[in-house]
Order: sequence, then structure tokens, then C-alpha cells
Amino acid sequence: MRVCVETYGCTMNQGEGLALEQSLFRLGYELVNSCEEADVAVINTCVVIQATELKILKRMKALSEAGKELVVTGCMASVMREEVLRRFPRALVIAPLDYEDFEDELKKRFGTGRGLHFPRPGSGVTAIVPIAQGCLGVCSYCITRLARGTLQSYPPGRVVNSVRRAVEAGSKEVLLTAQDTGCYGVDIGTDLAALLRMVVDVPGEFRVRVGMMNPDSLRDVLHPLVLAYCDPKVYKFLHLPVQTGSDRLLDSMGRGYTVEEFEGQVAEFRKEHPRLTVSTDVITGFPGEREEDHKATVELVGRVRPNIVNVTRFSSRPGTSAALMGGQVVSRIAKERSRELAKLRFEVAAEKNAGRKGETLQALVTEQGKTATMICRDDSYTPVVVRDQLPMGARVRLLVTGSTATHLFARAVDF
Repeated sequence: MRVCVETYGCTMNQGEGLALEQSLFRLGYELVNSCEEADVAVINTCVVIQATELKILKRMKALSEAGKELVVTGCMASVMREEVLRRFPRALVIAPLDYEDFEDELKKRFGTGRGLHFPRPGSGVTAIVPIAQGCLGVCSYCITRLARGTLQSYPPGRVVNSVRRAVEAGSKEVLLTAQDTGCYGVDIGTDLAALLRMVVDVPGEFRVRVGMMNPDSLRDVLHPLVLAYCDPKVYKFLHLPVQTGSDRLLDSMGRGYTVEEFEGQVAEFRKEHPRLTVSTDVITGFPGEREEDHKATVELVGRVRPNIVNVTRFSSRPGTSAALMGGQVVSRIAKERSRELAKLRFEVAAEKNAGRKGETLQALVTEQGKTATMICRDDSYTPVVVRDQLPMGARVRLLVTGSTATHLFARAVDF
């Protein structure tokens, strides 16, 4: 039987999608490259915004009409189970908290394969290692916390073993991921900094990228984490969503920190790691957002000057308290504010990247790019496009020759 996993959404979902592929391989199924080729389509879903939800439902409808058996996983399987089954009565729906039963459920429905197939080929350079399920947040707009539940940190030994296996299998880059990495360990008596110290002790030449963390979770682990980032194996990359420059809206969002605290955390990291890549997220058009709130967000981006700003227009999600709030911002205004922030974000990033022309740096070759290029990552996780054909997973020395707002251009000096 031919199967395919099609994953949408965050790095956590991407990592779980890879784990589901491994389960399918263990069951003896043949993994194919697209759901069009498959007998069974595993759709690993995301519902963080309505546009993504609608796109996935349309995709599942097309596959169902093409005669594919559907297995629905991810966040939609948690918060929209009844709706999915109403639309696709034959679908097998398995929520993330039930993944331990994934193989048994598929075996019951489809039996096992002949075990003669092999996973599709890949570089194996990058491994995604989830460190926890759920979070401790109470964000008023977030449907993911309803889908994933409260924090369940994975034991440190389990995480370290996953990293060790990945490195021994040839991975050169490990992405530690969770809904909120900053709260890791609160439920099991440890913390993210302690875990990171254990991970970098794994033998081998590899790099670690720590995934998104929220400022309220970072608060209690800030100083030890800043020090843990000093290890050369750790990418100097911080994904810290602020969401808005307005303290009033942060309170309405249930974020649990202030703008001043966010700025202080970024400053603390930059003091020790001046080449730090800062990535943040902002939401435009949140219920009750006034022009002065938007202006405060624009001014915050101008002050902090993040390398990356992910701008998202507010999407009302069922079951969240934000969906019931008054003061909903009309789409036209939210779109205008989003465009202004995106324009500023690219101006800041373009200026920062342009200043790196002529720099010589060390980078890891992580993937094949478009039109005969390779993508590398420097020690701050900045993407670097190189036209030379380089060995995957190699550490190379590069000379920066140009840039855009999203990446650098370089040529290999030696490798």
C-alpha cells in the first residue's frame, strides 16, 4: 500500500510529520512523494489561521473525491474532529495526544504492508526534535493550545537520545521545537537551559537551533539560557514573539508580559551575543486595536530592529475568547497595517544584511536551493545562497557578495 504524509504549519508539526512517516515505514507501507500517487493520504493539519484551515479542507475534499483514503492528524484532528468526520465520514482522525496509538489505528484500518519498501531519499542534514507537547499559555486568540493541551515536557534523556540518534545517522543540524520551548521542563523539574547543556554535550559536529519561546516563559530562564547560547554548537538565533507594541493589547491577548520586558530580554541576549538573529511575530487587527496601538508596534519594530518579523492579520478562531471580543477591526484596516509593518520589516532587514557585504563567515550547507544554488546557514542561522555546488552537511568558508532582505549571497572561499 502506498502512503504519503502531507504536513502543514509549524516546525513542531513538521517534526511530527517525519515521525509519522517513520511509523508508516515500520508498518511496511510504501512512502511516495505526493498524495496523488498514494492510496492513503495522511494530512497533518494546522488551524492557526482560518485561511490555512480552508486550504486544507479544500485539499482533503479533492483527495477524497479522487478516491484516496484520508487519515487526518495535527491540530484539526483535536479541535475540529466532528466537523472533519461530518465532511469525510470515512476518514481516520488521530489527534496529536493520541499519536502513541497511531500505528495500532492504521494497522486496524489498513493492515500492514510487505515491509519491502524504503523511505524516500533525503539529505538527512536537518533533524527536527520535539521537546514537549502543549504549553502553559492562556493567549486569548490561540486555538493551538486548545488542540495541544497543557504542557507535557518530554524527559531530557528521551530528547538527548533523539538528538544522539540523529547525529549518529548523519544529521548536522538539530531543530529543537515545541509550542513554547521556553516553558520546557516546568512540569518535570528542569528547564530549557539545562536541556540545551545536555544536548550540546552529545558527541559530534552539529548545530542546534532553539525554537520559538514566549517572553513570559523566558523570564525565569533568561540568564542561564543566555549563557547556554555561548556554546559554539548553538545557533545565535532567538525567536521571541512580541505580537504587539501595546501593553493594553498584550493584556487583552493574555500574553503575560510587557513591551518593556520583551525589549529587555532582547537586549540581554544581544549584550552577550551581538550577532544574534532576532525573529519576532506581530498580529495586526487584533480586536480593539486602535491607531495608536498600531503606531506603538511600528515604533517597537523600529527600536528593536529584528532581523525577521512575521506579520499576521488577526484570524478569529472558534472556541477562543478573542473570537467573542468587541471592537473587531475591519479587514481593510488590518490589511493596511499589515502592509506598513511588512514594508518596515523588509527595510530594516535589507539594511542589516547589506552591512554584511565583504564579510567572511563560516556556514553549514543545509539544502539544495533553486536554479543550481545551495542554501547554507551561518552561526546566526542567516540563510546564505551560494552558486557553488557544495557537499551537503559540510562546514564551509564563504565571502558575502551581496544580500536581500531575506538572505545573503556568497561564494565559497574554501571547503
